[in-house]
Amino acid sequence: MTLTADLTGQRILVTGASSEGFGAHFARVLAKCGAHVVVAARRLEALEALVAEITGAGGSASAVRIDVADLTSVRDGIAAAGAIDTCINNAGVAVTKRALDQTEDDYDFVMDTNLKGAWNVATEAAKIMRDAGGGNIINTASITGFQTAAGTGPYAMSKAGVLHMTRQLAMELARFNIRVNALAPGYFLTDINRDQLAGDAGEPLRKRIAMRRYGELTDLDGPLLLLVSDASRFMTGSILTVDGGHLVGSL
Repeated sequence: MTLTADLTGQRILVTGASSEGFGAHFARVLAKCGAHVVVAARRLEALEALVAEITGAGGSASAVRIDVADLTSVRDGIAAAGAIDTCINNAGVAVTKRALDQTEDDYDFVMDTNLKGAWNVATEAAKIMRDAGGGNIINTASITGFQTAAGTGPYAMSKAGVLHMTRQLAMELARFNIRVNALAPGYFLTDINRDQLAGDAGEPLRKRIAMRRYGELTDLDGPLLLLVSDASRFMTGSILTVDGGHLVGSL
């Protein structure tokens, strides 16, 4: 099933788009729907390859370098991106270790990117949107922000922070005609984790999902397009959980 929306004329910033995960997929989907996509990350070469792919397929895209943990880089990158109608606040990292094995550097790396970085991007994008008369911010959270799991300490804590940041900013920015919502994906198969999750080691985790399967990137297309489009114009502070029923449990 192919999902689409008319995003012609929209200029959409997507952070965390340099690897084959959510960000690059979101950029491709949004470009196919007619948006001009500005992809952002630290690795400009990878972004330029994505831009070439999108434009080669008839879409419209450009790239800016942004290190979300560096406020100056965020300000410079957003300024270079130009007018922004929607910001997909997606950059994120993870360090999988038990709590007593996590180092201070591990903690800072995850929190600086996932929470401080998300705050930097959202608030700087919101300033541009406020001055333009409105806009739309969509944060990438995670179901780990709702629950505990071994080895996910700083990551889960950062995503819990993103959930509350979404609600906080939705409340404060509504007066400026800026909507703020979040996607909270469950376990999705990507190029990075496909072999691990799809193998025997991932079987116990898969059985905890009510639908008995992992998500595919296309499973996020509908929720993404809902939040990007005017179909969600009366939604702000909402968290869309896309997890195959993981949080509700399984028999």
